[in-house]
Amino acid sequence: MNRKYIISGGGTGGHIFPALSIANEIKKRDPGASILFVGALGRMEMERIPASGYPIMGLPVEGLQRKLGLRNFIVLYKLIVSLFKAAKILKSFKPDVAVGVGGYASGPLLRMAALKKIPSLIQEQNSYAGVTNRILARRAAKICVAYPGMEKYFPAKKIVLTGNPVREELFNQNIKRTQACEFFTIHPDKPVLLILGGSLGARTINNSILGHIGAFEREDIQLVWQTGRLYYDRIKAELDPKGSKNIKYFDFINRMDLAYSAADVIISRAGAATISELCLLGKPAILVPSPNVAEDHQTKNAMALVNSNAAVMIRDKDAPEKLVHQAIELIHDQALRNTLGSNCAKIALPNAASRIVDEILNLVSISELAR
Repeated sequence: MNRKYIISGGGTGGHIFPALSIANEIKKRDPGASILFVGALGRMEMERIPASGYPIMGLPVEGLQRKLGLRNFIVLYKLIVSLFKAAKILKSFKPDVAVGVGGYASGPLLRMAALKKIPSLIQEQNSYAGVTNRILARRAAKICVAYPGMEKYFPAKKIVLTGNPVREELFNQNIKRTQACEFFTIHPDKPVLLILGGSLGARTINNSILGHIGAFEREDIQLVWQTGRLYYDRIKAELDPKGSKNIKYFDFINRMDLAYSAADVIISRAGAATISELCLLGKPAILVPSPNVAEDHQTKNAMALVNSNAAVMIRDKDAPEKLVHQAIELIHDQALRNTLGSNCAKIALPNAASRIVDEILNLVSISELAR
């Protein structure tokens, strides 16, 4: 039987990578499956999903602006258009199940799926559920979550604790630190700090590192730095004249498996997908939550680790003064690094994609029996 699955969401790698993990797991378990993605026009999923071999259709949906203004009237108009377009996609594709992974496109698609009586599943990645998912949860059949205690946002009978799917390629057990260091042309016997800020980059993290770059030179600490494409040219202009061999910077790191393997300490934003990767790999990290996200959910994600002594958190406003000092201190504190990594690993929920697909296939089976 040719079952059809529709997966909606995106906007950031934190939504796209879990969506692809779910799709890949569906293909493993149901080789004849037809899978269609629905994303937001102009967002990164419109490139990343086709590059991974899956078809995608786009909705003109955008997020509401925080400040009241005329722009929000355009946003509301695009939402209405997206609802109608989502209905047309569902009518044409006729999916057996709809899956929402977060991002602008999930709202219209899952809302219309509910109206058409198509069973739906939500994958909530954060420890704090956003408004859209709380609304969609009323009609969703299942809600897969990554943190315990989500009953305060969703009906308890619908919740399944699965964890967040992560990129499969990160778990190459054959990679050795020496191999990873050779890839980045850094020395395996010197400490390595991995700096991440997402595909676009994190301004505060980048500025904090750049403002104290000499401290790493003095301590002979090596940097593997994903600057993000928005900041790469500026950082290149600052660093190239100095010619430091200890600093390797990239707009985007394609071999994250090697980057994680090389790293002694990681500095990162506190997106749900990144935190799941850190936990599954048992890596000590300093988290700098972005202040520019809905309901400050990255701070809540970070605190879930901090409260278990599994990570260090520095607020965005404090990073320029404290981040580099904290990173150097942690690099030199082997005992604390071991403690954070060990506690981080205890929080991990492995095989999340498999658990989520269990629930998806169960919904499809129930739907088939009801026909």
